[in-house]
Amino acid sequence: MDAVQEQFVSMLQEKGLTLTERQLEQFESYYRELVEWNEKMNLTAITDREQVYLKHFYDSLTLSFHVALQDVETMADIGAGAGFPSLPNKIAYPHLKLTIVDSLNKRIHFLQHLVAVLGLDQVSCIHARAEEAGRDSKLRDRFDLTSARAVARLNVLNELCLPFVKQGGAFAAMKGAQSAEEVEEAKASIKLLNAKLEKVATFELPVEQAERNIVVLRKTGGTPAKYPRKPGTPSKDPIR
Repeated sequence: MDAVQEQFVSMLQEKGLTLTERQLEQFESYYRELVEWNEKMNLTAITDREQVYLKHFYDSLTLSFHVALQDVETMADIGAGAGFPSLPNKIAYPHLKLTIVDSLNKRIHFLQHLVAVLGLDQVSCIHARAEEAGRDSKLRDRFDLTSARAVARLNVLNELCLPFVKQGGAFAAMKGAQSAEEVEEAKASIKLLNAKLEKVATFELPVEQAERNIVVLRKTGGTPAKYPRKPGTPSKDPIR
């Protein structure tokens, strides 16, 4: 273990999360694959190893500090990009049954390759728009937890992500700074899509002291038949 991994392990242990040697190997393989594939396609602007460990791996795992992932069986990650936050959490919590939805087929190929290289099981990578996947009866109102990280504003995200969450389940939106304004403008969509605001966890990333917010919504009922609307509509005409 070198200095980068030692710092990573230490920061996680402070939060009560301990990784095995095998899990650390998986994170290092993740880093190598990410950088290698990033030369062929745009996956991330962050390629410095220490920064990947902090701003992608650790940042993704902050989800588990505010949502009890040990109690989550099924998780869907919408607009997962290079696999954040879901795959770091799958490495740390191998029991998760994970479904990843992304609209770009190239990213899905990368994620499928990554899942195979890391030896992860019970991971399904689906090439689809969230608006279409959210109407699939096999995915709609099915998941204990849905996540999204830096995908869109909350009033748009709610329509893209809440349809996947089963009644009693949660949607966690991972945001940067200034989430209070987004939560305010998303009140109508939260109510309309049968959810309620459970909490907003505000904290700073170690080292950088950059602000992060995780907005957790709890699903109180099934998704109304009208939603999600056709592809592109939620972002062009958010629920107000």
